[in-house]
Amino acid sequence: MENAKVFKALGDPKRAMIVDMLSCGELCACMILEQFDMSQSTLSHHMKLLRECGLVKAREEGKWTYYSLDWEAIQNTKQFLCSITSNKEDCICKNHKSALCEGCDQNV
Repeated sequence: MENAKVFKALGDPKRAMIVDMLSCGELCACMILEQFDMSQSTLSHHMKLLRECGLVKAREEGKWTYYSLDWEAIQNTKQFLCSITSNKEDCICKNHKSALCEGCDQNV
């Protein structure tokens, strides 16, 4: 499940902070690195994971890499989170007719 990769990537506080930084716009790797006490190779690892889960895009310009958020992926993740946290007719517990979701109709 692709969304699981997103949430796993965001489970690391530094990666979550990087996404927060990128919410203001594209940044050079050097600008991101200035905000953290980590090596360039550690930053590269974090950026690789954020790119692999689809949240971040990268572009090369000369010797520098510039990162930005993939807004389509962000929107898809928001929709997924909204979907799994909303009461709906096809709720998994309603399909199993169990006591699992007795209060499901009360959830908003």
